[in-house]
Amino acid sequence: MKEEKIRRYAQLMRELNLRKLSVSEKGTEICLETMGGGSAGLSDAYTGREADKESTAAGPVSVLSPMVGVYYAAPAENADPFVSVGDKVRKGDVVCIIEAMKLMNEIRAETGGVVEKICVTNGQVVEYGTEIMRIRREREIE
Repeated sequence: MKEEKIRRYAQLMRELNLRKLSVSEKGTEICLETMGGGSAGLSDAYTGREADKESTAAGPVSVLSPMVGVYYAAPAENADPFVSVGDKVRKGDVVCIIEAMKLMNEIRAETGGVVEKICVTNGQVVEYGTEIMRIRREREIE
């Protein structure tokens, strides 16, 4: 893939405020990811800050949409959903996809725990900051 195209993808990420973008083209795959800077909405892992003791205690955590797009619960139309209520997830597990401008963005759990509630329906348009689901934290799953 040519540098010019990669730069255009990086510019698109800035315009859409995306943290991660994966693109496959003619057998070549690239993955772009932003790092640090203390931007709003970035997890502690991205900002380099350590989570305090209160934030690691058991309790519900909202997974919020980092962008405007269409929520998909599964990787394909007839596939099983990434997660269902009651499923255990680990930090970093893919919990859904948000499609924005024909790009599929994987949304990952920022904490380990049990899916307590899914707040949106498959195919629903979500806004930036929309609560997608709640995960009840459990330390042993982290």
